[in-house]
Amino acid sequence: MPKGAIPAYITSLIRHFEDLRDGTHGGSVSRKDKEAHFEKEVQLLAPIARQVLTEMNTSLLLDTGQISETGLRRTADGGLDASWALSWPEQRAADVRPIALQAYFGSGFHHPHLRGTTVFDWPLNVFSDEDAAAQLSILRAIASSDLHNLVFRAGYRIVPGVTANPASPFGRELEDRNFVDERGPGRKHNAT
Repeated sequence: MPKGAIPAYITSLIRHFEDLRDGTHGGSVSRKDKEAHFEKEVQLLAPIARQVLTEMNTSLLLDTGQISETGLRRTADGGLDASWALSWPEQRAADVRPIALQAYFGSGFHHPHLRGTTVFDWPLNVFSDEDAAAQLSILRAIASSDLHNLVFRAGYRIVPGVTANPASPFGRELEDRNFVDERGPGRKHNAT
């Protein structure tokens, strides 16, 4: 990043706070115009969301996953949303929700947000291809946090990239029943 350039996540926050201050989203005041902006945001964000989920599927799920997307849809409360999800056999067998990236504009919301399955509410302010590309690290963080939280709930065995090769440094560490997780000494990950 060039010296003096503002990081994308800071730009998102500034735009979000300016929207709150000014009562606008992308320069629009009416709900109809804000929804038109949101529709365009979803179109711009879609390839970035698919890229993130494809990366996770390839590297962590060993291409066993399936990516689905809803497209833009009206929610029961009158808002709008679109989502991209990554499901895989071990996740379904563990009865936990898939990794998801969701763009949503709740009916009572001033402007739209991003969220995951377990991670909520990041400002969504995408108005160009460059803005969408700049969300790559944010979407990666949301999806990674989701997977981390799903592993916390269901155990590391839901990640084929870890269980497929127990001889790998990752596999050896996790196969050791004395593995202590980030919750503190004496706490162990679910080994099932």
